[in-house]
Amino acid sequence: MKVRRSNRLVDMTHYLLEHPRTLVSLKFFSERYGSAKSSISEDLSIIKHTFQSWGEGRLETIPGASGGAVLTPFYSKENAEQAIADLVKEVDDDTRFLPGGYVYLSDLIGRPDILHRVGQLIATQYVDQDVDVVMTVETKGIPIAQAAAMYMNKPFVIVRNSSHITEGPTVSVNYVSGSVKRIKKMELSRRTLSAGANVVVVDDFLKGGGTLNGMQSLIKEFDAQLVGMTVLAEGATNGKRLVDNCISLVKVDAEDDGEHKTITARPGNFMETVFGKEN
Repeated sequence: MKVRRSNRLVDMTHYLLEHPRTLVSLKFFSERYGSAKSSISEDLSIIKHTFQSWGEGRLETIPGASGGAVLTPFYSKENAEQAIADLVKEVDDDTRFLPGGYVYLSDLIGRPDILHRVGQLIATQYVDQDVDVVMTVETKGIPIAQAAAMYMNKPFVIVRNSSHITEGPTVSVNYVSGSVKRIKKMELSRRTLSAGANVVVVDDFLKGGGTLNGMQSLIKEFDAQLVGMTVLAEGATNGKRLVDNCISLVKVDAEDDGEHKTITARPGNFMETVFGKEN
């Protein structure tokens, strides 16, 4: 049955959003709606212009018999700035203070609206890079990894802090916790990562960098490649961090003078890194 253009536009946009970074053929849409390929091409032009105007991504059309359309979600500079500003506002709350210079973020990484922004920001950072998998460590990094993986349409893997029989054979590494300077162990199932895979590491909070450094070691054990690391929030630390190439969406100073506990949040280095030093 032939579908009206208004209905086609809604359904095509929804389908492309549900299948980001995936080539969808004109033939597929033509058969789905009972419409000529020329009509589908016109619809895609409308969708392309809309995404470009709103700064929510780009729609590429590929000509030829095997061609089609690929939607790549990402934020424009203006949208990214607004998303970062919204995150800073949410984090800038003295009641989030935790001992040891940490910040309470669990409520934020449980909110779909926050994860939507965080996921698309991370996808924006790696929009033109070849990524095969998103990696995080249990447990608070899992929602962030899932959100980023959804926008990049890539699988995500979870590094464990202890043995799980359901993981099967694993690869493990010892690492030094950046905050408490203790030797810890993390492990990853052998089935989850292939040699040569391009890996993006994400987590909720960066302090000393021990956990991120441990994941770097795991990636090397699998003969995979680290593309980059991104955290929701970066806190202050005493001394040198164990990693120095991590991107943060928000920077947080947590101070306790004995009488007052204060949180001061500001944008991290995301905008400068992704969009240039003019930010």
